[in-house]
Amino acid sequence: MATVNPTLRRRQLAAQLREMRRESGLKIEEVAERLLCSTAKISRMETAQRRVSLRDVRDLCELYGADEAKTNMLMTLAREARQPGLRDEVDIGNPKLQTYPRLEAAASAVSEFQNGFIPGLLQTEDYMRALIRGMLPGISQDVLNARVEVRLERQQRLLRGELPRYWAIFDEAALHRRVGGPKVMFRQLEQLGELSELSHVVIQVIPFDVGAYMALDNSFHLVEMKDTMTSDVVYLEGIVTADYLERPADLQIYREALERLRAAALNPQSSLALIEKIKNTYVI
Repeated sequence: MATVNPTLRRRQLAAQLREMRRESGLKIEEVAERLLCSTAKISRMETAQRRVSLRDVRDLCELYGADEAKTNMLMTLAREARQPGLRDEVDIGNPKLQTYPRLEAAASAVSEFQNGFIPGLLQTEDYMRALIRGMLPGISQDVLNARVEVRLERQQRLLRGELPRYWAIFDEAALHRRVGGPKVMFRQLEQLGELSELSHVVIQVIPFDVGAYMALDNSFHLVEMKDTMTSDVVYLEGIVTADYLERPADLQIYREALERLRAAALNPQSSLALIEKIKNTYVI
């Protein structure tokens, strides 16, 4: 039977099973026939609306010709599928495999708070490169290019309106930190003004004179999902791991944090005025 709010692990498992079937060239009807089950069962497993048993995973992996490593990975996902949330490794070497961009692509809205730099979807390419290089000084040029490509693809979805609503809040410190130097910062702040004109984008800055405030030490994203049967997610990224929080108690705390951050920040018009003022200090 379908259940509400499938966990992120179950959604990952469903996506993997769907991708494997498509790569095998089999239709849902053919899979159901070979496994002696209904097409509805296969469809529900592939859309995360049905819990997938270990036997189902084993049979599907055998049918699709999955190797032992792939089978073991999917079996682990199936075992953990009842648990809310997820801790994922941040794959520095292959950013296209990260979970977050796929999660964002399925969102109806994203609210982001950053306390030290300009949020990713608002960054210019030069700012991205300087920021990533500064945060990961040992990164290779190829990996840097791949990370920038993924971020630019996410930004294009925002510009095309595929992400219906984006609310960015960040500390004034991000406007003063000279990532890439004065020319890069001037263009970055100029772009903030341009993006603020989009009807589905809201930008707010928390000024220095606010003092301490909730979540000052904790940047995060709240991802609201289009599918009402799917739980919203809070995304927290560290240096080597990323956490995806789905428990209602965790979501409630971060929603409260967002409300307090929005109240502490300047309104969008005043935020834009501050951005413009600081931008002019970078003119050289």
